[in-house]
Amino acid sequence: MTLVLLGLTASTEAAMSRGFNRLLDAVVRIDVREIEFSDGAKRITGGVGSGVIISNDGLVLTNAHVVSPQAVEISITLASLERVNAKLVGWDHWTDLALLRIDLDAIKRRNLSFATADFGDSDDLFVGQTVFAVGTPHGLTRTVTRGIISNNNRYFEDSRGVNGYETGAFNTWLQTDAAINPGNSGGPLVTEDGKVVGINSRGYVGADNLGFAIPARVARTVAATLVKAGAVTRSYAGIGFRELQDLERFYALSANTGVLVANVDVGSPAARAGLRAGDVVLSLNGRKVDGRFPEQLPPIQQSIASLPVGSAVKIGVKRGDQVVELSAVTEKLESRVGEEWAFEKWGLTVRKVSRAYARENQLPDANGVVVLGVQPGYPAAEAGLARGDIITKVGHKTIAELAELKALYAAYEAGPAPQLVEAQRNRRISLYVIKP
Repeated sequence: MTLVLLGLTASTEAAMSRGFNRLLDAVVRIDVREIEFSDGAKRITGGVGSGVIISNDGLVLTNAHVVSPQAVEISITLASLERVNAKLVGWDHWTDLALLRIDLDAIKRRNLSFATADFGDSDDLFVGQTVFAVGTPHGLTRTVTRGIISNNNRYFEDSRGVNGYETGAFNTWLQTDAAINPGNSGGPLVTEDGKVVGINSRGYVGADNLGFAIPARVARTVAATLVKAGAVTRSYAGIGFRELQDLERFYALSANTGVLVANVDVGSPAARAGLRAGDVVLSLNGRKVDGRFPEQLPPIQQSIASLPVGSAVKIGVKRGDQVVELSAVTEKLESRVGEEWAFEKWGLTVRKVSRAYARENQLPDANGVVVLGVQPGYPAAEAGLARGDIITKVGHKTIAELAELKALYAAYEAGPAPQLVEAQRNRRISLYVIKP
């Protein structure tokens, strides 16, 4: 006679148990020390997160907000409680994913071992399905919490992630009531048989078990690109979309037809093509677009982002009673967050003005650096510079790139002398003198 437990045969239950235990052996704790540029100084900060080993050559998938390119030391705690070092392989803040590789030489030298996890199909998940969040909440290694899929297609309107980086513009999220706390970030969301269906990313502070994970479908694709290229290159057109729900009559549209253009970035490919806020995009490259609901917006953005940079995009547009076709050529997608640096003798930390930041703040170009902070009592503070100022010139030298300011600072270190700085504040240009 076959034993049946909760609708499962004993052999099936045993297989699921083996799969889950293997998954537990693939989950790791991640300790990170990284550089932070703030308040006019360079500091080393520490943090704890989670990750999951996804390949026999030691690849570990985690969150981009757990490990950043500023990391100077990454330590992995295996299921055996042994620690080994790791290096960053690739980073993608747009999906909040990062890929690490364990030091395999140390694994072999110390005769250590690890397990690997298998991905499941996140598209097959259904609301009410049992899932488990595995990770290191508040530093408590190998913690498992149980819950269900509360929503399998959650949309976030605010795409700003950690430290101002954009996150979530190209995917929706899995919502779960499995408890996700600080430290769970980067750990897997798994089914009862131990298959990874998501990477835990965020929780609502003060809420009762409102957690969110990146779907495995997205994680697998991004991880494959990161291991090959170290980053994901995407196309940019400069269009902000909004759902058309409850607006169809105003635009004389039938339901499930088109998506509303909420904004067009200044100087972007879409702006140069003639697209305007209030237009309704009916098609992209001949394919009809349906953006009636918010959850449909990320796939529309992804359809542009996934094109090769420099691609021509044919945009079918309804403007009033007319239907026209516009053509835009995509650029490389860039973050609003540029490279950061500290000029410690000045007591000054800055961030390069990116093209995206310039467009967002309606600057004439992407020259200059944004002041992140100044240290009281140091030359930059004494000169009157403040957070948010945009330094555009030092002496008679226009600061187009951060490297140019680094070169001027090196000369200052070699022979300190007063520096005349031109900076923009509230659209006004002022002069400041940094004195030794």
